[in-house]
Amino acid sequence: MTTAANGHETLSLRGVIARVFLPFALGYFLSYLFRSVNAVIAPYLREDVGLTAGDLGLLTSAYFLAFAAAQLPIGLALDRLGPRKVEGVLLIFAAIGAGLFAVADSVGALVAARALIGLGVAACLMAALKAMTQWFPLDKLPVVNGIVVASGGVGALAATAPTEWAVEAIGWRPVFGVLALATVAAAVILWAVVPDRKRPADVPEETLPQALGKLGVIFKSRAFWRVAPAVAMNQGGFMAIQGLWAGPWLRDVAGLPKGEAATVLLFIAVAMVCGQIGIGLIAERLGRLGVSTLTVVAVCMAGFIGTEVLVAVGWTAAPLPLWMAFGFLGTVGILCYAVLSRQFSTALAGRSNTSVNLTMFIAAFAFQWGMGAIIDLWPADAEGRYPAEAYGAAIGAVVVLQVAAWVWLILPRRQS
Repeated sequence: MTTAANGHETLSLRGVIARVFLPFALGYFLSYLFRSVNAVIAPYLREDVGLTAGDLGLLTSAYFLAFAAAQLPIGLALDRLGPRKVEGVLLIFAAIGAGLFAVADSVGALVAARALIGLGVAACLMAALKAMTQWFPLDKLPVVNGIVVASGGVGALAATAPTEWAVEAIGWRPVFGVLALATVAAAVILWAVVPDRKRPADVPEETLPQALGKLGVIFKSRAFWRVAPAVAMNQGGFMAIQGLWAGPWLRDVAGLPKGEAATVLLFIAVAMVCGQIGIGLIAERLGRLGVSTLTVVAVCMAGFIGTEVLVAVGWTAAPLPLWMAFGFLGTVGILCYAVLSRQFSTALAGRSNTSVNLTMFIAAFAFQWGMGAIIDLWPADAEGRYPAEAYGAAIGAVVVLQVAAWVWLILPRRQS
């Protein structure tokens, strides 16, 4: 069996998996591990560096700010240079950032290192999705993209109890040293293993002004602006909470010790993997029955917002099922990349995906930092724990914005 979508090369399905899917999946695994790891190491950072909730929010969200700033240039680079070259170079910056994080001893140094990590992994998902559009047919993208994103869920899983065990055994600084070496290895694999996809003969090479002009087409599209606000609010909130504030909530509101909180975070990651694969499969099956992908997105987003409401009100009767539902439903945003892939040509896949990514990561930065600032409005107790009301106010503010964006998504309108 071979694939020859959107180019001249052919590879067997096994070859595509080994030489395309797995190297990009490894990169996204590391990206999500970096994104989520602070939820586990937060108490160690508080103790070693003396961080407040606001400091912790700024430090962790610096990843998202650098990530967002890189999205549009990355989109142009992906469509012009290809995913292998772009991600292979940027991962070296992530490795440098991880190494600096391992030796940083001040808030400023940690923020700078975290931002460098964010820049370095900024292309991991978009490069993978671009590669998938080059090697798989469009009707398979919801499932294929879901499996790619599931590799990130495995990274989130690794950032929970396994990371807690590693930090307890050797300390958080050596853990980041190991991550730096792993990131260098991932960059080498991308350069050595992944084949470049030739430009189809019927797609002329663009000049830079032409490329920028087509970026403008995306931002003028009503189809883009129907989806982007909901993705930004929903996924931005999900990343802000899952990547940082879920851990402190479990300790401060639910009263769980570090080890038990890390275990719940692990199950959230398991639920994420299930959601990243399962929601894509559900969307594909329902699509055969005439149910649109946008309908699936709207229903799952409504359910996700419901889980956040329960978290905001401090419902602790069954934290594990609640947070697993949060993890499963919070992955629905991946479907929106497939939606946009149908609205724009394959040649614009990198730019359309990174454009929506830009809005999403700006929201994630604002939410993660802003939630820390809101939580800091309440005094911490002698053990550094914040009250449930502080988390309720922070998460409630996110929910209000998500509901507004969800209403915008489902409003009836003419086809664009």
